Amino acid sequence: MNVLPVLRDSWYFFSHNWLAIVRLCLPLIVLEGLLLLQVNSQVDGEALAVWRILAGLLFYPLYTGALILFLDARSHGQAPRARDLLAASLRLWPSFALMAGVSMLAILLGASLFVLPGLWLMVKLAFAEYLLVLRGLGPLRALHESFELTSGHFWSILLCVLAVMLPLWLFDAWTQAIVGQQADPVASLLLDCISRFLQLFSTVVLFRLFMLRSTQPAIE
Repeated sequence: MNVLPVLRDSWYFFSHNWLAIVRLCLPLIVLEGLLLLQVNSQVDGEALAVWRILAGLLFYPLYTGALILFLDARSHGQAPRARDLLAASLRLWPSFALMAGVSMLAILLGASLFVLPGLWLMVKLAFAEYLLVLRGLGPLRALHESFELTSGHFWSILLCVLAVMLPLWLFDAWTQAIVGQQADPVASLLLDCISRFLQLFSTVVLFRLFMLRSTQPAIE
């Protein structure tokens, strides 16, 4: 899998469908941001990290599942309604949230031991969400199959992930520094929502890789 064509095709799709993605995902991203503002104002210490993870597990599976279903529908020339996608995503939420929680804990554990194990796990689990949403696999089966499906393509997947996520991580660090100086909740919410929306591009890139790897039709 060639990295540059994957990034180019993914950007083409994202830039031509951003308005539909905004309508589908941004309301949930804003709700997540509002919840995190409340958490930040009322919780501190080690409990803050736990509550932030729980907030992520509440909303992330909903808008990511809906986006994956949207990508799959567009790859087949369909244009489903946002509410239908969200309804389907809601039905998948229990399994998706469980899988996301297990995946997140594994990656955090790997990162705590050393950065490289965390990156390795992030790549090996990259296709689990698509296997769960599009193929109907259970959480543990999806994680296992992702290990198998990524075999032999570690470096191309890693380069795609880093090409997308490194600029976003730097943007997050910059925005946190700004918010920390200004302590403005509105600015914090705005920057957080922008960052989370931009991270959806990584879902598009990984979907493209998943489709190429599984020899199914790619997005147009």
